[in-house]
Amino acid sequence: METEPHPVFSARALTKTYGDGPTAVHALRGVDLDIVQGEFVVLLGASGSGKSTLLNILGGLDTATSGSATWTHQGQTHQLTGASDAELTRYRREHVGFVFQFYNLIPSLTARENVALVTDMADDPMRPQDALALVGLGERLDHFVAQLSGGEQQRVAIARAIAKRPAVLLCDEPTGALDCATGIMVLQAIERVNRELGTTTVVITHNAPIAAMADRVLRLADGRIVEERRNPHKAEAASLSW
Repeated sequence: METEPHPVFSARALTKTYGDGPTAVHALRGVDLDIVQGEFVVLLGASGSGKSTLLNILGGLDTATSGSATWTHQGQTHQLTGASDAELTRYRREHVGFVFQFYNLIPSLTARENVALVTDMADDPMRPQDALALVGLGERLDHFVAQLSGGEQQRVAIARAIAKRPAVLLCDEPTGALDCATGIMVLQAIERVNRELGTTTVVITHNAPIAAMADRVLRLADGRIVEERRNPHKAEAASLSW
């Protein structure tokens, strides 16, 4: 009998409130969530639904107001809620890869050098050229940022995020600044990382068709998870359009 995979992330009654009194903003309102090892999860929802706040708490970029959030690595469970700034910094540096809508690359460095900024600080990194090859940029190693298209820059950002071999890859609107054809190339890179490296992957998007490539889709509204569904068959990124 197969054993159930252990959750990488668990959240219970998670809330996040910005400000206080009548002007307080309730970004999360009691979220319960488990994400298991190797899973590809897509978070859908309108702007202000709580997607980014949830991702930022899971990634150690933000802290919850109440409730609990834990992450488990190599059989050990660690508290994210209540962790110190130093603990969260170490967690982000060693275990989390982030990809955002804007690439945050350093223009004066080549693609290889941008990735090497991360590998130089990691314990067991990939070689920068191997990370770039994984996202289809093996021929663009020594191009500067200005010599790369938007989609190529985003794929450099993915290579940089995964070069330290993170336990989880968290992507916030990774195709938000790209057209459909270019966005699909970026999604193919994320898909390959999840499939070939087994990296637990969470992607925020406002493009509903992207949900077809996930194992599981969570829709948020007004700070709550209002719908959860599993895809019986995952679509390949190359088959998507929006």
